[in-house]
Amino acid sequence: MILAWVLSLLLLCASLIVHLERLTALRIIELKTIALAQQNFIAAEKAVLDCEKNLSTLSVLSEAPCFIRPISKNIWLITSKQKPAIQATVILDEKSGSATRFNWRKSFE
Repeated sequence: MILAWVLSLLLLCASLIVHLERLTALRIIELKTIALAQQNFIAAEKAVLDCEKNLSTLSVLSEAPCFIRPISKNIWLITSKQKPAIQATVILDEKSGSATRFNWRKSFE
């Protein structure tokens, strides 16, 4: 009887160790995924910010890192080409040539 009890405790401990190993592996994958998503988000935000800063001269560039679409007079919608796609609504001041971000959002497909 004692032998069966000891064996059940050993199996329970082995099961616990297996579950802890799986949980640790999932946590490592989660952290790597979060870090990669943050890097992609920062890169997309930098691309949108670059297009926003150079909005008046983007027609001269051969390849812009963003899609730019006019919404109305002096209001532009800038969308990053890379994933995750970020959209920013920008108001362009004609006199000074400066762009002011009105709002932004993550673009869902």
